[in-house]
Amino acid sequence: MVIKQLSVFIENREGRLEKVTETLAKNEINIVSLSLADTAEYGVLRLIVSDPIKGKQVLKDAEFSAMLTDVIAIKLPHKIGQLKNVLNDIVAADLSVEYMYTLATGENASLIVKTSDTEKAVNTLVNNGYELFKAEDAYQINCE
Repeated sequence: MVIKQLSVFIENREGRLEKVTETLAKNEINIVSLSLADTAEYGVLRLIVSDPIKGKQVLKDAEFSAMLTDVIAIKLPHKIGQLKNVLNDIVAADLSVEYMYTLATGENASLIVKTSDTEKAVNTLVNNGYELFKAEDAYQINCE
């Protein structure tokens, strides 16, 4: 129930983000979800892709700094208060959220979450009735 997120460090220069997406596309790797955060000099592009191991390798071959991180993909129904509920359960388990972003599934308000203790977070969420994506399912969302 843990999935691999591909993190890419890119300079804030014209064309660098395009080069990342071009490299993945040329290698037939689908981007399922992404988040981009930047500073004055560089950005961190976090991606869920169809083949994270291959994605990391092709980006490294293209001279990008890329790494894999364990994250959790949580399925949440589109109902008021669902994010509050999941955050309450995470906090009640003495965990912190390092970052989160949405996972575009179309059917749920799904989230990618990085916590201070991934294994404990998985157990907490499952024990509280949340449905988590299996890695193979998350990597294939919206793939044709």
